[in-house]
Amino acid sequence: MKTESPIVSLQSPKDVSIGEIEAELNQIWQSYNVAGNDGDFPVATRATTFSFVVYEPEETQQLLAALGFYDGPIDGIGGPRTQASIKAAQKSYKMTVTGKADAKTLDRLREEFAKARPVATTDGNKGLLDSDNRGFVVADAIADANPCRIIALCPVSGHDEGVSAQVSAYCPIHKQSQNTLICCEYITLRGTPEALERNGGVVTALTVSDLPKFLWWKATPDPNNGLFKRLAAVCSSVIVDSSSFNTPEPDLLRVATLLEQSIQVADLNWRRLAAWQELTAEAFDPPERRAAIGEIDQVTIDYEKGNPTQALMYLGWLASRLKWHPVSYKQEGGDYDLRRIHFVTENQRPIEAELAGIPTADWGEIAGDLIALKLTSTNEKADCCTVLCSETTGCMRMETKGGAQACRFEQVSSLADQKAEFLLSQQLRRWGRDVLYEESLAVTAQILRLNPTIEEE
Repeated sequence: MKTESPIVSLQSPKDVSIGEIEAELNQIWQSYNVAGNDGDFPVATRATTFSFVVYEPEETQQLLAALGFYDGPIDGIGGPRTQASIKAAQKSYKMTVTGKADAKTLDRLREEFAKARPVATTDGNKGLLDSDNRGFVVADAIADANPCRIIALCPVSGHDEGVSAQVSAYCPIHKQSQNTLICCEYITLRGTPEALERNGGVVTALTVSDLPKFLWWKATPDPNNGLFKRLAAVCSSVIVDSSSFNTPEPDLLRVATLLEQSIQVADLNWRRLAAWQELTAEAFDPPERRAAIGEIDQVTIDYEKGNPTQALMYLGWLASRLKWHPVSYKQEGGDYDLRRIHFVTENQRPIEAELAGIPTADWGEIAGDLIALKLTSTNEKADCCTVLCSETTGCMRMETKGGAQACRFEQVSSLADQKAEFLLSQQLRRWGRDVLYEESLAVTAQILRLNPTIEEE
């Protein structure tokens, strides 16, 4: 597994006025260019690659910084430094140390913040994590592979007192380029949602002209939100992660609406389906099985209960490839939160799909991960039965469902790069449209619109 490069801080988070942002950043690069020429420090220069705007409503880093556990930029990218900060807070408050910002941990951080009402350290003073000298400051997969300008928008609750700003700069150190550092520069803007929306023009002005711009919107992708509309209009791509959607099906429909409006969208959760899609295609690649794919008329998909977006997107992908047309969608609920979708083929042959949310005792970091799926046929002579299952959970439920056909079993390996920061690093290297994703999500949207209980805005 690739290890990240160490990261050096040129400028820890520093409070500035909005009008001083560009001048302060320019001063950083000018001073380190001189330092480099004097031989005291490698030449450090800002990356001229792209602008990366992050809308970060999640408050973990802000609370950790205010309580003294975190002294990196509030960038909304949860990397090893953020995880170490969470562990330090949990240890300090005598909680179970997990490194995860679960509901109990967030409640405790909010409680401690309310009691102390401290101000985040921005004057260079060190916090409680000084002993952590591993060099992790931001999500290393981002800073290491994709140095850029990051503009983090952090909405806060309370009275509208305008927008405050911080700037900082960090550089990954690569062995092959120790004499020249290509660095990330960070701009953090905080204010109420209304204040941030009011200053939307400032945000777009801070993106680097003539370079690509990406927007990672870590909230419900609302086409009616003024700030979202402004940023989406100027960005090359809007990035979301449907595994974190609070209302998965309506939110997935909102993404489909954005695509219908010709806004380029990328979903990190879609990337998590790649191995499942590849193994499905591989199962029907042998010449003797190619015709059998047309015999599939039963689909069963199991996923971790709580977020059906992966299951729905996989089904949309399969239906789009095999030209199935959705005709009905019912949610039956129950212990497995069953969903049944009926399709017809182009020659009116019926297809039935069942999505089951499986209660799991040990939730992973990604909500709604696929557990297993089965493709089979009511035609007992058809050689199309295929079962895919997660390497970590096995195929027990699919095996017990039985059937007259002999099935081909494949395991999907658990991959470390399913975490958002690694998928994000990969996504930032992609510049064009993902036509396969767009076609698949269009069918997923057709499915969802058949259910009158799902409200679409």
